[in-house]
Amino acid sequence: MDTIEERVRERLIKYLSRDDTGIRKVVLKLFLKGGKFTTGDVYEHLHNADFDVSYRGVSAMVGLMNTRLGILSIDVTGDHNIYLLKEDYRNIVKSVLENY
Repeated sequence: MDTIEERVRERLIKYLSRDDTGIRKVVLKLFLKGGKFTTGDVYEHLHNADFDVSYRGVSAMVGLMNTRLGILSIDVTGDHNIYLLKEDYRNIVKSVLENY
């Protein structure tokens, strides 16, 4: 039976394999740098990196990363959702990005 780490690794690889523009990799690298980010923060980062994105599209992408990949924690107590890469998955994300 696969461990949680192996399943997360497989999901990450599959997620990145469908990344035609490189945007998913950029977002994962942002979360890997550390810190807490709102959807607006991620949108600004991608906009400054010359990605043609909408705020709504970024919101959907980050939400999907949270629910499908299970690597983000979310704080919904304030006006905006705040996302953070779970510490348990930091090394897995780093390893997948280095080898992808």
